[in-house]
Amino acid sequence: MKTYNQSNFFKYTFCEFTQVDDFLFPEKTNYKSKSESSYFYTEEGVYRKSNHWGRVANCRWKLIAEEKYKNQTTVIGFAKWANFFPLNSKEKIFFIEVNFDNKTTEIKSNHKTSTPHLFSFPEAIKRKKEITHLFKETKWANYFEMEVAELRCAIISEYIHSDKTLQQIKKEYS
Repeated sequence: MKTYNQSNFFKYTFCEFTQVDDFLFPEKTNYKSKSESSYFYTEEGVYRKSNHWGRVANCRWKLIAEEKYKNQTTVIGFAKWANFFPLNSKEKIFFIEVNFDNKTTEIKSNHKTSTPHLFSFPEAIKRKKEITHLFKETKWANYFEMEVAELRCAIISEYIHSDKTLQQIKKEYS
């Protein structure tokens, strides 16, 4: 697995930064981007002070915030160097977490294989989009004899815990 540091963490990576409220960002930062994001490097990782998260240039950097984060609000996040992963990798180091109550889906990284099923980043993105569609639309469920909520739960649960395609799983329920 590739090792990330201050010279390469910003090149096609996925990372989950954790919001930090008790860090005073030094006036002399290590780097300030064109979009006014500031970076401070340590041996362990990087602090980022920014008002935008998610898609950042060629990266996907999520902010794990204590409250519902809204873009355009400046927040400081911290990520360890070990928490950066390559986006274009075929390596299966991502899993999908679904909250059926809120109808939300998140891609999470895990370099340990303790999760039920791992995907490459492109596959995880594809599955997340399809799951979002299953939550938003109900037309697809008209052809099944189960209740929509029960059917969604069954299909999505199997989808995030296997390599089966959505078509294959739906076929099993028809």
